[in-house]
Amino acid sequence: MSKLSSRNVILPIFLTVFIDMLGVGIIIPVLPALFFEQESMIFSPDVTFQTRSLLYGLLLASYPFMQFFGAPILGTLSDRHGRKPLLQISLAGTFLGYLVFGYAVASQNIPLLFISRMLPGFTGGNISIVFSAIADVSDDSSKARNFGLVGMAFGLGFILGPTLGGVLADPTMVSWFTPATPFLFTAGLTLINILLVQYNFKETLVERRQAAVNIFKGVGNIARSFRAPNLRVIFTVVLFTSLGFTFFTQFFSVLLIEKIGVRIKDVGLLFGWIGLWLVITQGVTVRILSRKYASATVLRVSLLMLSIAVAAVMLPSALWMFYLVNPFIATFQGITSPNLTAVVSSQVARDQQGEILGINQSMQSLGQILPALIGSYLNTIDVHVPLMAASGFILLGWIVYMLVFQPRQKTQPSTVEMVE
Repeated sequence: MSKLSSRNVILPIFLTVFIDMLGVGIIIPVLPALFFEQESMIFSPDVTFQTRSLLYGLLLASYPFMQFFGAPILGTLSDRHGRKPLLQISLAGTFLGYLVFGYAVASQNIPLLFISRMLPGFTGGNISIVFSAIADVSDDSSKARNFGLVGMAFGLGFILGPTLGGVLADPTMVSWFTPATPFLFTAGLTLINILLVQYNFKETLVERRQAAVNIFKGVGNIARSFRAPNLRVIFTVVLFTSLGFTFFTQFFSVLLIEKIGVRIKDVGLLFGWIGLWLVITQGVTVRILSRKYASATVLRVSLLMLSIAVAAVMLPSALWMFYLVNPFIATFQGITSPNLTAVVSSQVARDQQGEILGINQSMQSLGQILPALIGSYLNTIDVHVPLMAASGFILLGWIVYMLVFQPRQKTQPSTVEMVE
């Protein structure tokens, strides 16, 4: 595909991911408040803190659990039917999920709250489809750069979303604002996203591939991929990295609150600072590095530095110190994520991009489930323990990458066939 057509595809993708991440960012400050604030609309005052914490962890885990099964299915179907129709289905599930979530909050319906997260989780394979579309129009030298643009859209949504969510849930701003308002607003954003994809997104898939699909496709695909040495090792790296960074994102705010007593507003501003550096990294730094170094080479440094940066976040004792440390986390995560996706994508042929990137999304989903389930227990030991786990898992990913994947990559073909 020509450079011009590649640019025409990537712009709608950028807008799609930005709006999607803006919706995700909007709910970041609202969810904890629903479970832990005294004036919560979800629970009566007699519900214990332990019960709220358990349900909070299960709700966090429900989305990636369903995504583990859904993402590979949508990825494989996108190889068969094209990227555009499956992206529309994914966004439609997200739209319905936000609508139902808003209703569940307003009606204080806990079971419906879980259903509203599980539905978009199962249909939430849009990122794997987006990455497949980028892979369709990218060569090896431009993959990391184009994946970095998607990361930049993530960062922009991450900056704007939490602030907007806090405002929309605050009735002191506008009298009719409630904790349900951000979810209804996000549903509206997703509807706009559906229209943008319908009228601006051009199909990128040229050669279509037939593959069997069933409800356990995620489990089956991972089992098959693990029979190929290169895939087995690189997905182990993806899993360890996802585990580590999820521990950080889910429990960093707990460290801030418990260690130095910051307010939620301060947490939101600090996360916005992180998002700003993600934008700079994936919009500028990644593009510069992609012109000089292969993705496989970049990961040798970025994974190790990310582990060190996450460990360093346990050292500050004042809020201003975190503003000095966190840009390093954002920078090395911003470099690692698109380059790791590019290396995964490069392991298989073009007609298997949807399947391989769907599996990649499932690995990341697995890496998001475990921290949500066990992180609260680790936090009861000490607020630093989840951050120790974060740094340790990323370090394990780097060790596997350096000692196992890199040597095998040098002696085996650059692409492998998925074992049927």
